[in-house]
Amino acid sequence: QVQLVESGGGLVQPGGSLRLSCLVSGSMFSVYYMDWYRQAPGKQRELVAGISSGGGTNYADSVKGRFTVSRDNAKNMVYLQMNSLKPEDTAVYYCHRLYDNYWGQGTQVTVSS
Repeated sequence: QVQLVESGGGLVQPGGSLRLSCLVSGSMFSVYYMDWYRQAPGKQRELVAGISSGGGTNYADSVKGRFTVSRDNAKNMVYLQMNSLKPEDTAVYYCHRLYDNYWGQGTQVTVSS
């Protein structure tokens, strides 16, 4: 059974930074496309960023230039570095494996003064 476990969420002031981490159990982590989604209260879950097995990245327009997705295949980890955070970034952030649609449990990010 594959498990995705996120960590690193919390409360941060506008303009601040957070780094989310996602540990993925199982083998062959390096071959899978991984992405991050978020869901704000009352809104649909939306794609934030993705990273291919080769390290190619993709971002939602709303986070381009502020967020950076990366991965460490030796550690089965995927990361989301979030800078210049805004109140509208407040959401539960989920790690996701595209190939077989596995999801993590989510981690809350709250941006507020």
